[in-house]
Amino acid sequence: MTEPIPWPVDRLVAQLGRWSVSRGPLYLLLAERLRQLIDSGQLPPRAALPPDRVLAERLAVGRTTVVAAYDRLRQEHKLERHQGRGTWVAPAVLSGTRPGAVPLANPMFVNYLEPVEGVIALACTAPHGPPPELARAYRRAVDRLPGPDSGDIGYHPTGHPELRSALAGHYTRRGVPTTPEQILVTTGGQQALALLTRLFVGPGDTVLVQGPTYPGALELFRDAAAVLEPVPGDDVAAWTAAFATRPRLAYLNPTNHNPTGRTTSALTRRRLVEVAAAQGVPLIDDEVLAGLSFDGGQPPGLAAYGPAITVGSFTKVVWGGLRTGWVRATEGDIAQLARLKAIHDLGSAALEQLAAVELLPELDEVSRRRGAELRRRHDHLCAELAESLPQWDFRPADGGQCLWVRLPRGDASGFAQVALRYGVAVLPGTALDAAGGSTDRLRIPFTAPPEEIGEAVRRMARAWEAYQRVGGPAPASVHAIVV
Repeated sequence: MTEPIPWPVDRLVAQLGRWSVSRGPLYLLLAERLRQLIDSGQLPPRAALPPDRVLAERLAVGRTTVVAAYDRLRQEHKLERHQGRGTWVAPAVLSGTRPGAVPLANPMFVNYLEPVEGVIALACTAPHGPPPELARAYRRAVDRLPGPDSGDIGYHPTGHPELRSALAGHYTRRGVPTTPEQILVTTGGQQALALLTRLFVGPGDTVLVQGPTYPGALELFRDAAAVLEPVPGDDVAAWTAAFATRPRLAYLNPTNHNPTGRTTSALTRRRLVEVAAAQGVPLIDDEVLAGLSFDGGQPPGLAAYGPAITVGSFTKVVWGGLRTGWVRATEGDIAQLARLKAIHDLGSAALEQLAAVELLPELDEVSRRRGAELRRRHDHLCAELAESLPQWDFRPADGGQCLWVRLPRGDASGFAQVALRYGVAVLPGTALDAAGGSTDRLRIPFTAPPEEIGEAVRRMARAWEAYQRVGGPAPASVHAIVV
């Protein structure tokens, strides 16, 4: 008989996602979500589920909730449970996943992107709606589409020539001389990071990351089976020691850092680039948030100090729906990245790229306005937290989109589960920490309108009261959304 496949509790909690956001007894909601995972093949046959107590603790529910959910699925022949041997997905269940398949990267990233009615989404940082400049840019772009006899087939694997040239000029004006051949246009910053990961990282390679850092990058590196080594934020001595081990790659987002909102000083930037170059370590500078400084400025990127690969995007400054990003690197790296991109999608959408060309001259003004608005929302969130949750600790951000908040007690993952049942989705710190730490941290964005931020904080305050009443988990009788 095939042995059960151990299924890590962290992975299962991520797969469950926002399982408790409907109304009804929690054990039924949990059973329904597990049933969906089993029927879709995301939980394959023979997947061994976590023990009752372990899963209950991570979901911040009573053990009886998990026992009842497991028993219900056992009665439906979805699960098998044996005293002393555990609980696993029944082998007879049809599944789209082959037995023994290696699970994909943490699915939390997907589970928190889609909106859910009645839930305030504070797990994803993104602008709430595009600026008016974007619609005007698209209208101008439509007028510039090639005619039927132009001979333009619409495929541009390295990017539309006009956008590559415009982005090269953008960097040159910022003091980083760049040619169009050093630019690859991508479908958002995430694809840029995915292509770089594919180019540089193989199974077992060491990748240096900030601790904490952007979770989307961590998922890409994990999916490549890399060994992640977190290094404390701007600790030059720690980075110098880490570079000396000759890792395969280093990834930083030093401007308006996700999630702390801090910006690395020019002196530290210069030193990090020098040390990485001396050790021959490719260094990625994720500048996706660089245009969101509260003071309206934008410090020089790492490429201003020496060899560095730059990733940029319109996503955070303009709108998440504008899926246009880029990589700035050496011509050799760009040529290899273009080959990888062509294999995947033959090139990004031409109309979007033409709109980006039209938008680029106005990007500084859009960034300044977006940064000023984010500062007002940041200050509003800080005030709301100080009033409703004064025991929570945080440092105000320099820019960006989120606060990095420390809970005075308890576990942030458990609290996040309770918060879901009060109608607000927040991201626990462990999702952003390569070492699995930051268990007492939450990432709370301030991208929403002020009235939504205020309501979200009030819901979190009620969830915090419930979480504390039982010394941690909320009572199992709490229904999905209490507003």
